[in-house]
Amino acid sequence: MTATRPRGMAALALVALLVLLAACTREPAAPQLPPLTLPSGPSTSAAPAAGDGDWTTYHRDNARSGYLPGMADPTRLPQAWSARLDGAVYGQPLVVGDRVLVATEADSLYALELRSGRVQWRTNVGEPVPQSELPCGNIDPLGITGTPVYDPGTGLVFAVAEVTGPAHLLVGVDARSGRVRVRRSADLPGMNPRPHQQRAALALSQGRVYVAYGGLFGDCGDYHGRVVASHTDGGGPLLAFQVPTSREGGIWGASGPAVDTRGRLYVTVGNGAATGGEWDRSDSVLRLSPELRLEDGFAPTRWPQDNAADADLGSMGPLLLPGGLVFAAGKSGLGYLLRADHLGGVGGQLVERPVCAAFGGAAVVGSTLYVPCTDGLRQVRVGPGARLDLGWQAPGAVSGSPVVGGHTVYTLDSGGTLYALDADRGTVRASAPVGQTSRFASPTLAGGLVLVGTMTGVVALAARP
Repeated sequence: MTATRPRGMAALALVALLVLLAACTREPAAPQLPPLTLPSGPSTSAAPAAGDGDWTTYHRDNARSGYLPGMADPTRLPQAWSARLDGAVYGQPLVVGDRVLVATEADSLYALELRSGRVQWRTNVGEPVPQSELPCGNIDPLGITGTPVYDPGTGLVFAVAEVTGPAHLLVGVDARSGRVRVRRSADLPGMNPRPHQQRAALALSQGRVYVAYGGLFGDCGDYHGRVVASHTDGGGPLLAFQVPTSREGGIWGASGPAVDTRGRLYVTVGNGAATGGEWDRSDSVLRLSPELRLEDGFAPTRWPQDNAADADLGSMGPLLLPGGLVFAAGKSGLGYLLRADHLGGVGGQLVERPVCAAFGGAAVVGSTLYVPCTDGLRQVRVGPGARLDLGWQAPGAVSGSPVVGGHTVYTLDSGGTLYALDADRGTVRASAPVGQTSRFASPTLAGGLVLVGTMTGVVALAARP
């Protein structure tokens, strides 16, 4: 199942508490876009390289670590700037040099000046789809939802836009000029785009962009979880993997596929149609080759019950840990530690223990994880002997997908407030309002700023010691 909804307003009592802690049916086939490539020649300027302080993908790296070392720990979070854009920002902002790259649900990509928020360029790539034209869902209009990815090799920022049709369009936009260099359909032959939603963050590895699909909120229509891949030059056929379940099995977790140093992808999969019999690779962690061949997988022993109860692993993307480990947690309340090279099949985990129901993307620093639990962000440590030890937990409404800068965890609550928490103790260093955000919003850290996508644009806060 997919879920994306606006946050409600948190009670004032939560702030006081934190201060105390611190002191359906099949749809007819939609028209398909023909494969298009716009090879407009090399960029007139050199492709900006990804620097040490850049944030080029969801949670900064392909392991989805969400960690920026060396950032000063704040005692206050004054607003540096606010940029109102043409639509809601569901994906995480990216940073390349002095540019903040942002995508909106109005099917626009922007480059904003890092220090001022001034618009450097805006490129609209299509007409977003009104929710009334979809069989279900809760984003209106539906445009670019998944976090884009930047490729330092080509200087392009890649995004997938849902456009009128409906159809899914992969674009590669020059990060310096805003010119569209790649434009092609991201829908596979025979795939009905209408019930599919592109919610997961894009990934990039070995000259390919990877795009994962789930379903719309409400699980309507005949959708299948899948991953497709395109060469970054936009040429050639799409590679594809489809979860071998008869229906559903969405790959929709906001953090998207994680990619290891060998280019192998790890994805978490939602509930599928099967609730018994042979495992159909739903409710799982799967490892795919760079060419999207299924190599290995894991599912809880209780996968049939999880599928029947919509209590699967698909709500949080996998997190790659040091030492060849993978952490996964979903809706059931259980957390799993796995071997990356041998996921283990059904019941093949190294460790299973109650952690929490988790939605979004986690972060990791060394052997310490920060998990976006629905009842409050939780610290989890990987102990000797591959144990999972529970640490501090934030109050229930502070449940956003975290990132870590220096020794501070940055996360959002359900009322549009950003919190800076001491990474070791969970106490509040500082907090500041940012406005309404999507449920799975996650901050970006760059140049001493904390950037947050909101329902109206982007807010930048200064992390001041």
